[in-house]
Amino acid sequence: MHKKLFIPGPVEVAPEILQAMATPMIGHRMPEYALLHRGVKEKMKILLFTGGKVFLATSSAFGVMEGAVRNLVGKRCVNFCNGAFSDKWHDVARRCGKEADAVKVEWGKPVTPELVDQALATGRYDAITMIHNETSTGVMSPLPEIAAVLRKYPDVVSIVDTVSSMSALKIPVDELGIDCCIFGVQKAFALPPGLAVFTASQKALERCKGIDGRGYYFDFLEFDAADEKDNTPSTPCISQIYALDRQLERIFAEGLERRWERHREMATFVREWVQERGYGFFVDQPYRSLTLTCAVNTRNTDLPALKKSLGERGFAFDDGYGKIKGKTFRIPHMGDMQMADLREFLSVVDQVLPMP
Repeated sequence: MHKKLFIPGPVEVAPEILQAMATPMIGHRMPEYALLHRGVKEKMKILLFTGGKVFLATSSAFGVMEGAVRNLVGKRCVNFCNGAFSDKWHDVARRCGKEADAVKVEWGKPVTPELVDQALATGRYDAITMIHNETSTGVMSPLPEIAAVLRKYPDVVSIVDTVSSMSALKIPVDELGIDCCIFGVQKAFALPPGLAVFTASQKALERCKGIDGRGYYFDFLEFDAADEKDNTPSTPCISQIYALDRQLERIFAEGLERRWERHREMATFVREWVQERGYGFFVDQPYRSLTLTCAVNTRNTDLPALKKSLGERGFAFDDGYGKIKGKTFRIPHMGDMQMADLREFLSVVDQVLPMP
């Protein structure tokens, strides 16, 4: 039995997207592939509000997150850590042999412009990493305000993970001045995992030229050279790219404004459900994610039992992540999900839960 996915990723994938992945195979050095690649790239530039380079990598987002550290950190990097995945990024930077410092923020709290300004004012850093929407905790840090601070430091390259936020709200890459924006496709894009997308500003590409030890698979200069031929340095996941092409068509058919509004409506609906059922919120109001809600288990619900009961009814449920597992649970509201899907899921949760 297929369990309908109500976890923070991968999310449910539409049948027509799965069908697009069954498109007959082509060779990645054939003109047909270059045409597909170019079309996806140009659509993605519209979605990202960028005139710069957009690259496709056959990898999870963390592959490119590691690649960005290898390519863009010259002197020293500051990693802003406010959850499991941003903590991991700092670990990755150190494993890559880079000089890196972690600015630790309490789980459930955002990265703030003041923290970024304080770190960069030291002059110690030539690169910064941060996660816009920390999936482990449901915190969405104020990216536009942070971007305004970054403009004060033109020698610092910004590397931003938008894995669980891109396409759910407007993230204008050029206007914000993000040098390297990275995301996977298994969350708000509602595709199967295995494909990552990233941007590289001219400043970022110039930085790469002076960095030794970039490796090959994620060498940004190799991606840039291949981009001239509407291609990738090594064999891409062509079936995934067919799916992404179809999904971009669906996104534009829905309309970007309507898509963003749908995500806001779903977030509001879930937050109201959480509050009405007597649970708390792990994140304060201004910083709650638009793509998933992290609720505090203030009712001491037996979350493993709830997860098991929901699984028996055909729903996959998440009972928290890492050190807050069991103390919290996460409800996603992203991708192709509709209000009807949320109502169905939460009505089943209500049937299973004991009354408060």
